[in-house]
Formats: sequence, C-alpha cells, structure tokens
Amino acid sequence: MTETVGVLALQGDFREHIFILRSIGADAIEVRTPADLAKVSRLVIPGGESTVIDKLSRIFEVAEPIKQRIKEGMPVYGTCAGLIMLASEIGGAMDGQQNFGGMDVTVERNAFGAQLESFETDLDFKGIEDAPVKAVFIRAPIVSRVGDKVEVLSSLPNGDVVAVRQNNLLGTSFHPEISGDSRVHEYFLNM
Repeated sequence: MTETVGVLALQGDFREHIFILRSIGADAIEVRTPADLAKVSRLVIPGGESTVIDKLSRIFEVAEPIKQRIKEGMPVYGTCAGLIMLASEIGGAMDGQQNFGGMDVTVERNAFGAQLESFETDLDFKGIEDAPVKAVFIRAPIVSRVGDKVEVLSSLPNGDVVAVRQNNLLGTSFHPEISGDSRVHEYFLNM
C-alpha cells in the first residue's frame, strides 16, 4: 500500500508542495478537514500566513486533530509559516495566535523583514550531502532558540538557524517547493 502524504490546504502555497511531492512519486492529497487528515500518514504545513493558518485550522476543526497526530508521532514538515505552526514558542506572535506545537524551538516571525527583503541562497543541509540546497526565503522566520532534543540541519553563514528536526517533525524557514529542489521533500519522506 502506498503511503499518502497530506498537504494542509487552508491557505498558502499548498499547490506547490502537492506538485513537488507528486513529481517525486508520492501520493499527495489536500487536507482541509479531519476526514482528510485521517487519510494521511504524513503532513506538510505550507508557507503562507501563520495567523491565517491558525484561524482557518480552528474554523475547519482540523487544529486539534493535527495536534493529536503530532503527539502520536505522525511525521510533519513545516515550511516558513508551517515551521511557525510547529514551534513551541512564537516570537512576535499576534494576540491570541495559536500553533500546533510539538517542536521545542522558539521561532521569530518575519525575522528578515518585509517582502522586499526576500532572497535566495545555497545552503548546506545535514543529511543532504551531494550539493547545497537552493533556499528561497520570503518574509521568513528564524529559529532563535533550539531545545536539547532538536537537531539543527542548516544555518545561514551568520549563524541564524533555518532548518531543524525533532523526532518526527521537520521545519525549514525557507521554501524548497519554490526552488524546484525536491531533496528536502525526499528527506522528509525518508524520515
């Protein structure tokens, strides 16, 4: 039986994740409801706006089921806003903003400033050895605190942490789905 990978499709660049997952042979579906979530064994939380993802996940009643599946060990990969949603603490959170949690990190929202400060760079990524990963940063967060059980997978030259893993959870500040580099998604599928 083929494993089904879900992409939270409430807001953000979920279509790009679906495309890249399917391009590497994954059975990828959009997740909007608890019934959709029940069909998947892995989940990707895309970039977008973390406050909107938070609100919509509660409106669509999928927030609590996601939290439960994270606790049960389902592999989850969050990019940009998705990383914010996986963090145990959010720096610069909006009043009342909630997250899914699960990863012992503090993530600072919009750490690189406005859309105009978006950039691309090549990064070394622990576990992906053949060539640097092309990373696209768009109003990206950074990981400002890393817990004892969290592994840092990638940092910028200035030391800012931009990719982390804790057990079944993977998070990147950047968007590999935009660059066309499928290796971070392949890393996630092999976790």
